[in-house]
Amino acid sequence: MAISLKVNGEDKRIDADPATPLLYVLRDDLALNGAKYGCGLGQCGSCMVVVNGEAVLSCMTPVMLMEGREITTVEGLGTIEEPGPLQQAFIEMQAAQCGYCIPGMMMSAHALLRRNANPSDEDIRQALGTNLCRCGTHMRIMAAIRRAGELMQAAGLPAAGEGRTG
Repeated sequence: MAISLKVNGEDKRIDADPATPLLYVLRDDLALNGAKYGCGLGQCGSCMVVVNGEAVLSCMTPVMLMEGREITTVEGLGTIEEPGPLQQAFIEMQAAQCGYCIPGMMMSAHALLRRNANPSDEDIRQALGTNLCRCGTHMRIMAAIRRAGELMQAAGLPAAGEGRTG
């Protein structure tokens, strides 16, 4: 079945079974490999993307529910040459260890920073409640999210890179 999606600001048309998880469509059909397959049960957050401003577990979301919605993946936050504020903050704070969970962490943080560019530690903990990191870099991740909020405010950005394509 043909399904129209808007991913990272670009219109895409794919042919997929409507029940296919969004994660598979992003990775297999659109070659957007930032969202990771972790548990497949919605318990780890490595597959997180942002849909209409909200963090969504793409492994649990049927692609048929995505028509007409704005989907942002980690690739939509910036590029290697021009990282967005969130990506820049994660680099500056050396927030990644193995890196597997980082795209999901960034997307949860992106949704949070769209609502609140100056989150408290409790706000950050709550936003990352679905994201697991086995490497234990939580303190650096939290520092990176606070730094991203500072970068956004300094640049006068209303959102953490929303609308950028990569």
